[in-house]
Amino acid sequence: MTVASASFQTIMNATELLIQEKGCRQTTLQDIIQRTGLSKGAIYHYVSGKDELLGLVLKSRVEHINARFTEVVTNPDSSGIDNPLKLIAEGMIRSTSHKDVTNQIFIYLLSQMDNPRVAAIVQEVYGYTLQTCMRWVEVGKMHKVIPVELDGTKTAETLVMFMYGMRVQNTIIQEHSQMTVQDIIAFLSRSLR
Repeated sequence: MTVASASFQTIMNATELLIQEKGCRQTTLQDIIQRTGLSKGAIYHYVSGKDELLGLVLKSRVEHINARFTEVVTNPDSSGIDNPLKLIAEGMIRSTSHKDVTNQIFIYLLSQMDNPRVAAIVQEVYGYTLQTCMRWVEVGKMHKVIPVELDGTKTAETLVMFMYGMRVQNTIIQEHSQMTVQDIIAFLSRSLR
């Protein structure tokens, strides 16, 4: 998923800022072109349209959390599962807030799933998120902090379902979930036994 171009990062940053300001529906590719100062061709070099760009924003957030997860688990001063779980739980709290850009994108794309291209984007993001969670479980098994016999696929599916459920719940109630980082860590710890 890594696209290292400075122009691409500029597009991603502008997209997030515009969504914070205007929302998903009101943000257009023309807004992004104006905000970035890039040409229409430069934008279309990376994406075929707004919905694909929004899917890439979601995937980039997963990649960002994954990079931080990798840092934590490979740090020689870090041992056990507590720090990685805390990192995941903090990311879940942040990204499931009804005000978070990625949550706004998630809900917007879900509302557009009657469009086959958008449905494919949502399914791709889901698959990417699921694969990332499965890698986290495998890393935990390698470091002997997660039981080897644990079904990685089912565990990852549970984690994604929990996170997506929090996204929808927080959108409905229009505030943060009552769950704390400690509550999520406890849930994840129970799921990993």
